[in-house]
Amino acid sequence: MSKSNMPLTGRRTLHGLLLITLLALLAACSSLRLAYNHGDTVLYWWIDGYVDLNSEQKVWVKKDIDELFRWHRKTQLHDYVQILQTAQRQLAAGPSAADLQNDYDDIKNRTQLLLFKALPELADLARSLQPDQLAALERKFAANNAEFRKKNMKGDKEAQQKFRYQKSMEQFELWFGNFTSEQEALIRKASDARPLDNELWLDERQRRQKMILAAARKVQHDKLNKDATMALLHTLIKDSFDRMEQQSERKAFFDAAEAANMQLILTVIQLATPAQKAHAHKRMQGWIDDFNALTAEQR
Repeated sequence: MSKSNMPLTGRRTLHGLLLITLLALLAACSSLRLAYNHGDTVLYWWIDGYVDLNSEQKVWVKKDIDELFRWHRKTQLHDYVQILQTAQRQLAAGPSAADLQNDYDDIKNRTQLLLFKALPELADLARSLQPDQLAALERKFAANNAEFRKKNMKGDKEAQQKFRYQKSMEQFELWFGNFTSEQEALIRKASDARPLDNELWLDERQRRQKMILAAARKVQHDKLNKDATMALLHTLIKDSFDRMEQQSERKAFFDAAEAANMQLILTVIQLATPAQKAHAHKRMQGWIDDFNALTAEQR
């Protein structure tokens, strides 16, 4: 079944480089270059894990992912090098809150661009989904929410703060290496100063999931054509990105959480010793070298 005739039933430098960090973690102890080169396979299995692709979908979904990675490698990786080089300079000089905000906005915009670039392919997938695949998507969301509750909402406030702190430390140690007990105590204090409301974050997750399911079902029920489906998904993506900046009933919480996250990152940078900063600089340089090599492979 080709896509053209498918049935209609069917926010910061050290904080904002989340995409790069995730790519690195995909390969565990291996290089980012290796992780990126396997990213198309990871993305394919991620999609398949949500909707259980059928044999016909698998063929063109793999092709679409390959084309998306070719575009990304050709047009985006050079910019990632510049982002990391800016991060190295900011780390050496000591970034301001404004620096971190600008870096976060840059990463957010690039992530949004990637999703908008994939809109035609996302529309094809949405238009091809079958009722059993929508049911699978709903079950996957429910399983994810159960996992969120299990990890983030276990125990009292102190236990939840400790878990959140430990997750943050995993990222900070990836960048800076080991911290002393004195540094950890100060980082824990800054971490605990962040607003904590996992019930709210769970509700936000469920809100987004309901919107995704509603959009997918509307595509099927109304038999939307490709252009209409793309417009619907564009609105869905933009709402997800703009949610925390909009004048919603939760904006005050979102603003306070963002400010506290920024302060946590600034605290870590200010506490970092020259050796720890050198560790971060070296790690970033390794990723710069990997991105340059990936770009060269495209030529």
